[in-house]
Amino acid sequence: MTDFTDQQLTEEGLAPAASKGRILLIACGALAREIVDLKKVNGWDHMELQCLPAIYHIHPQKIPDAVRDVVTREKNNFDTIFVVYADCGTGGILKSLCAELGVEMIAGPHCYSFFEGNERFAEVSADEITTFYLTDFLVRQFDAFVWRPMGLDRHPELRDMYFGNYEKLVYQAQKEDQALIDKAKDCAERLGLAFEYRFTGYGDLETSLESVSKSNA
Repeated sequence: MTDFTDQQLTEEGLAPAASKGRILLIACGALAREIVDLKKVNGWDHMELQCLPAIYHIHPQKIPDAVRDVVTREKNNFDTIFVVYADCGTGGILKSLCAELGVEMIAGPHCYSFFEGNERFAEVSADEITTFYLTDFLVRQFDAFVWRPMGLDRHPELRDMYFGNYEKLVYQAQKEDQALIDKAKDCAERLGLAFEYRFTGYGDLETSLESVSKSNA
């Protein structure tokens, strides 16, 4: 499984905590690549990134305490802390925690929503109850985050139990990459689902970070 570590992020030019006027982004490790790209393209050198383990994607109960720990440790080192997690399965606990700690977080129920754009996702999701979503990260890490954790590598007969009520897989692409499209098609085939490609770009992830950047310029 490939993931970003704090050391790797530092090696890519992200310095440790700095002084007044800096912004700390506390993010899901599944968003590391996208945030690093956005920082570089937009010249957001005043933003520092600290990622929590991407595997919390399937263990959302661990997210609030992990966020609290980082905020508590870093609150005096940054002018602003922004949490780059949506609700992400915490049942509103993360939102309440952020309000308690006095930090902002990205809006939306999950990354599929803010990549699509929260307003658009709210419009289409009512007709997509039987849809399974993948992002660039989850296409790359399909075996590590879907196939093996669900035991499908050992018990493929469980597929219809898990996915029998799903009809299609929507690949929400952040970048146009034919290799990822091909892999996403294979994921859909393995799950027995119809395939739909949907280029979303960075959606509300980009606009939210842009807003945070401007408010701290």
